[in-house]
Order: sequence, then structure tokens, then C-alpha cells
Amino acid sequence: MNRYEKLMARARAGELILIDGATGSESLDRGVPELDNGWSGGAVLTHPEIVRDIHLDYLNIGADFIASNTFATGRNILIDAGVPGDFEAVNRRAVELAVEARSSTGETTTSSFDHVVVAGGISNWSFSGDRPTLDELKANTVEQATIMRDAGADLFSLEMMVDLPRMTATLDAVSEVGLPVWVGFSIGPEAGHDVSELGDDIELREGGMLSEAIGVAANYDAVDAMCIMHTDVRLAERSVATLSQHWDGPVGVYAHAAAWIDGRVVHHNLISPEEYAAHVPAWRAAGASMIGGCCGIGPDHLRRVAACLG
Repeated sequence: MNRYEKLMARARAGELILIDGATGSESLDRGVPELDNGWSGGAVLTHPEIVRDIHLDYLNIGADFIASNTFATGRNILIDAGVPGDFEAVNRRAVELAVEARSSTGETTTSSFDHVVVAGGISNWSFSGDRPTLDELKANTVEQATIMRDAGADLFSLEMMVDLPRMTATLDAVSEVGLPVWVGFSIGPEAGHDVSELGDDIELREGGMLSEAIGVAANYDAVDAMCIMHTDVRLAERSVATLSQHWDGPVGVYAHAAAWIDGRVVHHNLISPEEYAAHVPAWRAAGASMIGGCCGIGPDHLRRVAACLG
């Protein structure tokens, strides 16, 4: 078996899998400049050493899965950010940096990261709100996924699937490229809300029921795992329980912490590592066996998560 098949055999057997933490928000916290309408999409070209170091930090903690820093590198985002010519280079280099980190020597001479899988992270988000048509989205995503596959990605991780039409177009695209797929659903507003505001049938962030989205994703042969991600920690337990109810494959969760401050989304220093890790037992009880963190959840948080997973 290759490294991906070995990880999935562990996951299907119910072993605990450690997903990495944030790369995009962590890059900004470490001094990478933010692109207008492009967030941290340029980090792998302007500050590759920072991105590589973030991957290494998670690997040294024990992550079994690291994702490329490509949430904000879709063609439409880079057009909005004024750097459309970087599309191929930024997506290729992001995967290469994760692969390079995996090939590095760990903090001890006995450390080996060869078992770790590298995911090409793919979103269909827009920071400007100017979104491509579904046909354009599919074509752009096929191109992006092909670049990532050829750069060495082991799988595609679909990030922040928030509605059914764009999720379906994204799944149609990556299914043509020939790598396994994990689907990440996002629930609720960016800064979250009280869990009591979730309905009996939980909705995706921008429309459509989570249960329906799970059913759609399950029809794709390439889909091996589903996760709740980029979702407020307060909403994650209920969302994981719904995912476990409707999907019998491996279930993951990597939540985030966010707040609106002066008209901007802020992720830094909103939840302590101890507070974040306190959610882990409930997520496990709800059915998640693959656990990590998203925006605002950095290496210190992941160390606490790793300790909880034992």
C-alpha cells in the first residue's frame, strides 16, 4: 500500500488521525502580507520559508495530514487579487513546499514524516463576492487540481463547501483528475452563533442542508472521507454528529475561531489551546476520528489536540 492507502486503512479501522492546523491565518500571523481580495494566496511565492516552517511545525507535533496553503489560490481569487499570472506557479509551489517539509528531517534524528499525506487544498470561495459561473468554476478547478496532482499531492481536500451547486461543480472537477478526495463542509456564519440556533436539519453556510450535501458527495467514487471544517467550535459537535449519522466512512473535524472586529474577520488569539482542546472529547464522542484545526488554530493548539488524542 502507498502512504495514502495506509492512512485510510488506519482511518477506516477507527484509529485517531491528526490533521494539521491553520496555514493561511498562521502565515499572516507570522508576517506574510495580505493580498487585497486574496488573503494569504501569495505566501508560497513571497515567503516560502514561512509556509514550509508552518508545515514542519505541524509535522513535528505528529500530524498525519498536511494541506497545501491554497485555500486562496483559485483562479478567480488570484484575478480579484490582481495576480492572475501566478495561478500555475502558486498552486504548484504550495504543494511542493508541503512535500519538501515532509521530506525534511524532524526535530529528532529518528523522526520520519514519510507516512504523512499531502493534500492539495481546493476551495471555491471568493473574497470579493465576484464568483465565476459553475462552468468556469469547473474548468478552473480541473486545471488547479491537475497542477497539484503533478506537483505531488496525494489527495484533494475540498475546503469550505458552503452550498450545493458550487460543491457539485468542484466535485465534478476534481473527480476528473484521478486522486482521492476529502470533502470539508462549513456551517454557520464566519463568527459563529449559539448552537441553539442550529435547526434539526443543519444548513450549510450559504444554502442547502448538510444531510443533502453528504448524500451528494457520497455518490462520487473518489470521495473517501468527509469533515466539518472552517466552522465555529461551538457548532462543530452537532455538525459532526449529523455527518456521522449520514456517512459511514471516516469523519473528521477541524474547526476555527473567528470574530468581526472593525469590519474585518480576525482569527488571532480568540481561543486558547486549552479551550480548543476541551472540545475534542465531544467531537470524538460525536463520531470524529480525524481531528485538527482551521483558521486561528495554530501549532500550540495542535499540541494540545495531539495530547488529547494520545
